[in-house]
This record gives sequence, C-alpha cells and structure tokens, in this order.
Amino acid sequence: MVKIIRNVHVYSPQDLGIKDVLVLGDKIAAIEDEIKIDLGGLVDLEEIDGSGKILTPGFIDCHVHILGGGGEGGFSTRTPEITLSTLTSAGVTSVVGTLGTDGICRDINALLAKARGLEEEGVSSYIYTGAYQIPTPSLTGDVMKDIMAIDKVIGVGEIALSDHRSSQPTFEEFIRLAANVRVAGMLAGKAGILNIHMGDGKTNLDYLNRAVEETELPIYQFLPTHMGRNPDLFEEGIKHMKKGGYCDFTGADDPDLWEREYGEVRISKALKRIIDEKISYDLFTFTSDGQGSFPMFDENNNYIGLGMGKSSCLLEAIQECVFKEDIPLEIALRGLTINPAKILKLKGKGQILPGYDADLNLLDEKTLEIHSVFAKGKTMVQDRKLRVLGTFDPGQEGFPKA
Repeated sequence: MVKIIRNVHVYSPQDLGIKDVLVLGDKIAAIEDEIKIDLGGLVDLEEIDGSGKILTPGFIDCHVHILGGGGEGGFSTRTPEITLSTLTSAGVTSVVGTLGTDGICRDINALLAKARGLEEEGVSSYIYTGAYQIPTPSLTGDVMKDIMAIDKVIGVGEIALSDHRSSQPTFEEFIRLAANVRVAGMLAGKAGILNIHMGDGKTNLDYLNRAVEETELPIYQFLPTHMGRNPDLFEEGIKHMKKGGYCDFTGADDPDLWEREYGEVRISKALKRIIDEKISYDLFTFTSDGQGSFPMFDENNNYIGLGMGKSSCLLEAIQECVFKEDIPLEIALRGLTINPAKILKLKGKGQILPGYDADLNLLDEKTLEIHSVFAKGKTMVQDRKLRVLGTFDPGQEGFPKA
C-alpha cells in the first residue's frame, strides 16, 4: 500500500511547515512541498487530505505495564493486561513494557510474550528485564544475557529506590547492577539503560548522585522515572538534568487530583520549569505508567486506595502544555518522540524523516485531538474510528470500531 498525506502541517517534531508525506509500505519515503507520483494503477494509492491537521511522529510510551501489575492491595487488585486499542487510540505506536512491584506472579517470560503479541497486532514493542527488586528477576538467570541474547530487551527496569516497596539494596548492589547493564548494552549495541522507579522516600537521588561522583559510570546510563511525584524529588530532578542526566515524568488521568492531594508536579508545569531553567530539551521523557497500579498510602504507608495508569494521559499532557502553558508544540512533542527514541536507541523511531518507520499521528490542528493513527504504515485509527483491534480487544470508549 502506498499513502500520500497531503497539505499537512508536519512536526518532525521540528516544525517543517505544510508538506506532502509519502509512505511506502512501512516506511516514510519522502517529505516534500508537493509530491507527484504515477503508479500506472499497478498498486493501490491512498491519498489522505491533511488540511487543517498536524502530522506528528507516533508516540513512544517507554514505561508501560503491558502485562498488568500487582495492585498492592491484594490479589483482587491486580491490574489487567493492556489492549492494542488502549495504545493506538492514545496515539502510542511504540511501547516499552516493564514489570514493577510484582516480579513473582508476573515474570519476564510472560512480559516478553505480551510484547511479541502486541508486535503481531501492529505496534512496535520492547521490554525491560527485571523488576523492583535487587537481585532482580531475569529470563536467562542473568540480566547481561537477557540484554545480549533477547532482541526486545533494551535495558533493566524498573528498579525501585527511595520507596518502602523497594528491596532496600545497598549502594554496592545497585552499582554492580548498573555496571553490568552498561557493559551488556555496549556489547549488544543497545541503550543498556537502567530504568529506576523513584518513590517518596527521603533519599531521593542519593544513589544516582553517588554513582556519578564515585564511579566511572556516566550520568546518562540512568533513566529515573516518576520524577514529578513530589516537589522535593522534582527539585532533585532539576539539579540532575542540569548535570546532563535524564528524567522521566509520569502523566496522570486526573492531574488535578494528584497535584492537589499528593503534591505531584504535572507534566506541563515540569516542562515549563525545564524551559525556564534553560535545561537541554534532549533530557526529558514523558510516560504514562499505563496499566500500572497507582496505589494510595497514608502517612504510615498503609494502603488506602488504588488508581491505574492510562496511556491516554499523554496526549492530554501535550494539550495542556500547548494550551495552558503556551509551550511550543515542537518542544512538548520531544518527550514522546525524538527523546525516548534517542535515549533508548530505538532505530527508525521518533522522527518524521525519509527511511524512518511510518509511525504517524494525524491530529486536529485546533484541538490536538487524534484523527488518525498509523503504525508501521498500517492505518490503526481513521476518522476517530478504530480500524484494527487486538485479538481479544473490546475496543476503546470514544473510538468506535469502523
């Protein structure tokens, strides 16, 4: 199938202006002011009118509990596996799966199988080996072997620090894991990132700071996540980014609630601060923590309730950045496109360029609502209707099946 998206405002995520975009199979073939092509009727040609719309790279959600997670309120609160339409209706065309608190009832074998299933259904998928604990679970019995031998494993995560659910590793245990992850990444030509769950504890980024100060490990080996979960941790994150470190900020389906009740720094305000502090635009990512349990605890760390992450929060965060904080779209988009692609070494992802994968979102120019979604050239959502469902996918509310 050949597609031409005509007269569309392209954000690569850089603003390229009004262009025609040619898609051949699963790749972007050309981006020009005007594309003329005559196939002589030999193959199907689909022309899509992009007038009044914005074309962005498909979103990369690089922290998702695709297998579901332990609910932390007992077995009945285990969260469900993600469905294809939950991703595509949110504009997510690439996903990185992770475990989390529960590395026992959920394991790397099942995580890998789920990732392969999502790939078969049409989106690109990767995984972190490991879970909260150190020593951390793996598929082969060794995280280095996992990274080197398994195509979809790009790093280790999410290792928990500064959290009452952490395994409370010593610094020596933590740094040995980080060193192994780095070497395995180098040998395999992968990012070898150590993805770190940051909790509400008082130690904050102490281990990361020590790693950079006391060892030869580079600061860019670590990707701490949930960095907006409280004001103190956020301020530590600002310092970390000023040193050249990465920070990942988690979205929420009800950011007003989490800001009001728990002091969470919402994505739009985090990005505004990054801009005001003149921090490099290469250092931040946005993720949904999709299907992850959002447990609520009292001041004594007793469980009192539960929410669940949703990938749909990401587009809502971008809209809030643009419409509430007046942040340029090309900057806001970086957190879901070019930045995670570069940080995690996801080849052919995160930009609209010739030769890159045809992962594309067509958005309404005035509202930034999703109109259509293309994953590896295949139309997943069209005219706000789901064109492709997963094998056991009931569909997503608001996006009826075509």
